[in-house]
Amino acid sequence: MSEAPQPSSAAEKPSSARVLPALILAMLAFSVVQTAVVPILPSLAKELHVAGSNITWLMTANLLSAAVLTPLLGRFGDLRGRKPMLLISLAGLVAGSALAVGTHSFGWLVVARVLQGAGGGVLPLAISIVRDELPKEKVTGGVAAISASMGVGSGLGLVATGLLLEHWSYKSIFWMGLIFGLIAVALVALRVPKDPVVDKEGGADPLGAITLAGWLSALLIAVSQGNHWGWTSTKTLGLFAVAAVVALIWGVIEAKVTHPLVDMKMMARPAVAFTNISGLLIGFGMYGSFMVISNFAQTPEKYAHYGFTATVLHAGVMLLPSALGSMVAAPVGALLIARSGPRLPLVLGGLLGAVSMAYLAVRHSAEGDIYLASAVFGLGVGLAYAAMPAYINGAVPAEQSGIANGMNAVLRTVGGAIGTAVMGAILTGDTIKFPVPMPIQLPTLDAYKHAYWVAAAMCLVAAVVPFAIRRVKPATAVPVANSSDSELAKTGA
Repeated sequence: MSEAPQPSSAAEKPSSARVLPALILAMLAFSVVQTAVVPILPSLAKELHVAGSNITWLMTANLLSAAVLTPLLGRFGDLRGRKPMLLISLAGLVAGSALAVGTHSFGWLVVARVLQGAGGGVLPLAISIVRDELPKEKVTGGVAAISASMGVGSGLGLVATGLLLEHWSYKSIFWMGLIFGLIAVALVALRVPKDPVVDKEGGADPLGAITLAGWLSALLIAVSQGNHWGWTSTKTLGLFAVAAVVALIWGVIEAKVTHPLVDMKMMARPAVAFTNISGLLIGFGMYGSFMVISNFAQTPEKYAHYGFTATVLHAGVMLLPSALGSMVAAPVGALLIARSGPRLPLVLGGLLGAVSMAYLAVRHSAEGDIYLASAVFGLGVGLAYAAMPAYINGAVPAEQSGIANGMNAVLRTVGGAIGTAVMGAILTGDTIKFPVPMPIQLPTLDAYKHAYWVAAAMCLVAAVVPFAIRRVKPATAVPVANSSDSELAKTGA
């Protein structure tokens, strides 16, 4: 394999204080932008004169774009350099935010959300940069901080949305994304050095990229629109069938081409495969619970006899402890990984998520219940997200780090889309029958309880899955890969 000049020794590497803040801010920028529109979708439907069933395309388009572009940007980062691809990823986020600020058209707003989805490439690229650039003793903590930032940004995005809407229009939310993105671009350009290792012999795999985009698109559209179209409708079942067939074709292509976009042997390694299953389940729990808790808090108590009649801001504040919990999880997760490997934080993450959701299924009458469960859930998500890259980086060589972590991020996104759809189906499937017609439909309290129990069950399964990973088989060493690779390989023992 032909490679760039050898990376600097540990003594010559940039300090984490220089590189890490830029990468964390880039991750925060994307996660804030991705979730910020969730609580205002009903308001946007009224503002843009769009049917409520169509406004969900603002989330579907973003999830779809992120799912397709994340592995592509991660792989191109492996092939041509992580920093250039990271700047391209952030440029998409900035361009989408700028377009959203300047348009009043629903169609162009959907296009803007597609562009913002390019920011999904930040996670695998940032993790790969940390693996390449930081001194080996800082790698585990750096990866944990970036991964946990996903949960932090998601929680902060919900709070920021409510705060901005209290004083300005919905445009202020996109202004926030634009400002965040521009600052992240500047910091990455100035603080992140050029990549020390580039896989120049790897080739492009256009057919693999097209088929990957095809089955992901079919799957996510079917999942996101299933509640509206009907889960047994021809369109929904047809898209699920297309997703299955194209995914099979994609797998055959990747197994046969010389330079696959995704190395199927790598994906089949237990440390990678089971970590991806956990990622899917944790993504289901995180996105699904955010939606359920936010809706529960905003339910008008005088009509439903539950809920807190919260504003968007108040509901966001109730979820703020989840961001704080994820923030605490980063150093705690790094410490646990360094001492005993990634299994313990991944198991604890799933267990804490399950406990918090089960708690809400039983106790939900006081705001304090929401605050407590939100904090515990955020801590769990942060621990799980910190552990997943450690498992993956310990099982794959440096030149596959971007695509391996990219596929894990894709499965988190797919899990989030499925979680949101399932929770929506549970809530809309059991509504209060009022004696007189009401302008809104409200789920029954039992529907919310069922949703909490489903989220708890998924998190519990995520806690069990890591026990299927007996050990991480160290990846074949790359001649010039930095010493942090072997360090990470040890963490999965």
